[in-house]
Amino acid sequence: MIDFDDLAARNAPLGAFVDWDRGATGGEGALAGITIGIKSNIAVKGLPWTGGMGTRRGIIATRDAAVVAQLRAAGAIILGSLNMHEAALGATTDNVFYGRTHNPHRYGYTPGGSSGGSGVAVAAGLCDVALGTDTLGSVRIPAAYCGVWGLKPTLGAVSDDGLVHLGTAFDCIGPLARDLDLLQRVWAVMAPGQTDERPFTRLLTLADIDQVPIQPAVDAGYQRVLHAIGLPADLFRLDDPLSAIRMAGLIESVNELIGDLGEARHGPLVSDELKFVMTAVGALPPAPDVIARTRATLVAALGDDGVLVMPTAPQSAFPHGARAPVTQADFTSIASVAGLPALALPAGVDADHLPVSVQLVGPAGSETRLIALARWIEATINGYAPPRS
Repeated sequence: MIDFDDLAARNAPLGAFVDWDRGATGGEGALAGITIGIKSNIAVKGLPWTGGMGTRRGIIATRDAAVVAQLRAAGAIILGSLNMHEAALGATTDNVFYGRTHNPHRYGYTPGGSSGGSGVAVAAGLCDVALGTDTLGSVRIPAAYCGVWGLKPTLGAVSDDGLVHLGTAFDCIGPLARDLDLLQRVWAVMAPGQTDERPFTRLLTLADIDQVPIQPAVDAGYQRVLHAIGLPADLFRLDDPLSAIRMAGLIESVNELIGDLGEARHGPLVSDELKFVMTAVGALPPAPDVIARTRATLVAALGDDGVLVMPTAPQSAFPHGARAPVTQADFTSIASVAGLPALALPAGVDADHLPVSVQLVGPAGSETRLIALARWIEATINGYAPPRS
């Protein structure tokens, strides 16, 4: 029996959940007894399906998204919907329409985004697992800032039925969890039949990683992970600057959003922040050649046996109201534009006890191999640190 009054009281200062299904019950199956929260751009029957947008306020999902139906069929308890950055276009989860979500490691600090409610709900123990979506880093950045594991699957590995898209070419639904056992159990339901746990035999690192300023604690976590893996590192060089790759993905996604919103983008149900981003980014020329080069270069470099290791975000969480660093998604965008799986893992904390994170990027379909490698790393570095309160 779920005590929703207790959950609501614990959620109130954090703002992770925005809607509850107080009639939620589980069933029998691989996920019996597991509680799951769902990002509010993924349809949950009977709950508001907003995508974090004022323009969708009042829309109620008439059926579950395909992935939500899979989880229910496996016995999971779907608790409700989670807050997110407006339209999934941003990484702070300070939403003018649905509220500000706070990092459980430090009240008043961002949890990242756009799946900020998902990261907070898991880190704070409001649910066992949460679903988020990742366009250019929106599962992995909240996982990083909240100190949990977050998996961006291979593009197309999980059905996007029932998803309010931002960028169809990149969007993936992925799980976040406090431990790898839970993550793997949920992933086995989301992508049944994927059991390959072969070890990677080649380690790739970015030759131009110094293009992005990295906080010392993030770099220390990154070095610990490299040492734990224990393979000699091959330098991997992309053809375009990391900022250009991020912008290429952003331009394509923003142009799709502009088309989806139409004239409503000028109205009062779109925030001034989102209007500014759409105006500024929508004026830039698309760069499909950058996306194609990045995808081809990374796929070829990884082959079937390589893993690319880099920080998830170059910084830890920062205060709400501060200017968001433009580099938040410089590292996460690489796997996104290439359509490849990536797993963010906790790699310790900084001097203020804020989590830092490292991500593993593998070949298409290597999610279970990434999880297996993450187990080895966690057993070696003990990178997970729960919130102090």
